[in-house]
Amino acid sequence: MSLDLGYLGIYNAKAVYRNLTPAQLTEWALCRGEGTLSNTGALVVKTGKYTGRSANDKFIVDVPAVHDEIAWGKVNRPTTREMFNALWGKVMAYLQNRDIFVFDGMAGADPKYTKRFRIVNELASQNLFIHQLLRRPTCEELADFTEDYVIVAAPGYKADPAVDGTNSEAAILVDFDAKRVLICGTQYAGEIKKSVFTIMNYILPKEGVFPMHSSANVGKDGDSAVFFGLSGTGKTTLSADPNRFLIGDDEHGWADDSVFNFEGGCYAKCIDLSPEGEPDIYNAIKFGALVENVVMDPETREFDFHDSSLAVNSRVGYPIEYINNAVLSGKSSSVPSVVIFLTADAYGVLPPISKLNAKQAMYYFVSGFTSKVAGTEIGVTEPVPTFSTCFGEPFMPLDPSVYAKMLEEKVIKAGTRVYLVNTGWNGTGKRMKLAYTRAMVTAALTGEIEKANFVTDPTFGVEVPTEIANVPSELLIPENTWQDKAAYKAACKKLAESFVQNFKKYTKMPADVVAAGPKA
Repeated sequence: MSLDLGYLGIYNAKAVYRNLTPAQLTEWALCRGEGTLSNTGALVVKTGKYTGRSANDKFIVDVPAVHDEIAWGKVNRPTTREMFNALWGKVMAYLQNRDIFVFDGMAGADPKYTKRFRIVNELASQNLFIHQLLRRPTCEELADFTEDYVIVAAPGYKADPAVDGTNSEAAILVDFDAKRVLICGTQYAGEIKKSVFTIMNYILPKEGVFPMHSSANVGKDGDSAVFFGLSGTGKTTLSADPNRFLIGDDEHGWADDSVFNFEGGCYAKCIDLSPEGEPDIYNAIKFGALVENVVMDPETREFDFHDSSLAVNSRVGYPIEYINNAVLSGKSSSVPSVVIFLTADAYGVLPPISKLNAKQAMYYFVSGFTSKVAGTEIGVTEPVPTFSTCFGEPFMPLDPSVYAKMLEEKVIKAGTRVYLVNTGWNGTGKRMKLAYTRAMVTAALTGEIEKANFVTDPTFGVEVPTEIANVPSELLIPENTWQDKAAYKAACKKLAESFVQNFKKYTKMPADVVAAGPKA
């Protein structure tokens, strides 16, 4: 179905291809030389210079209608409507006499909160990606489709910082007021996905929905749970529970009566991927999937997931239907009974699992803590604390206090139990075994953990269980794993001070939330 894009400023397009199937988009991408097929049938592309999000190149248009809502700073950088319009006009002119690929899709599996997006792509491969990542409308929904937002992605257009006011040749410009997003200069498909997420994080709080950068699953009895966690904490692994059903792996909303996925697909990391470690992701790399920056043997077309020469952040995008135990409706009929914050503490002092009250939940949610381990990066010789506001700082346009208050309200209203789970290290210098972490998470999900005796951690103030089935009790209290008690106390103090210093930047957080943090 063709489409007139003149209302966007695109005239005399060579052709406009609207809502093609994955098979058609794959054929177009191959014919245009955008990628090649793997031995599993997946489309494989290289994204060139940009193999991840370009955080320094994202701007939000600052106009009176949104000025007082946005948490301006190094993440939410302001730009002018004039700058946006000028670059928009240049990119639209660039797209003249070119093939254009359009996908009309939706975000938000709960119909009460669904938003419609028109994605306009220069590349068929990027259009395939977003077709698989967003929710796909039915024929009836397409018949009278009118978008709420437009996103234009033209990686072939390189911005000129001296003229266009950008930081580099890449630019991601979000205009909440005009309901448009412009992406140019970067082929990394994640920029499109995360632009949708940013918009949802701006809109949904106004509608009483708490947006979450989290995975979510549901039990056989209909009980739902959400998992927050930064990279390397085990979010994907622990939410992919064989005894539960996956709602989604990355972006969700907590409404009054449901947890719902924003998306209709998954965007998983591929580095060191194995059929033993992540069988669902491994088996999803087949026809219809888009693979970015994974090294492939040119003769056999077999992947080498351990080769990071193209990118450490290699990725695959695929529809959620490729996951065996997925909830295809994308929503649960219940609000979360359990929230789990995942962290990987390299200091070895956070309990492997602990219970949080509502104020502590706000504190640790806003902090979004994990840590880098010595030796993982050049120059990292001791644990380095890493904080990402609300476990998704780059995508949160509103002040953190807005999201934290929504979390508190939802938790209290639903009687949700909140736990902090440390998948990292302890005083033995060893990382917690996955089997033990799974046992702890299962105990939290089933409620068995509440039958345990709890003690209060003197530094972090959280409640720690003293026994959990199938977990050695000596591992539950961090101090017990340290031979050098003085070193343990010093490590506690150092991590607590990092939390305290980081939290000072949150100037709108209530005093009782600040007081709920660690005691340095």
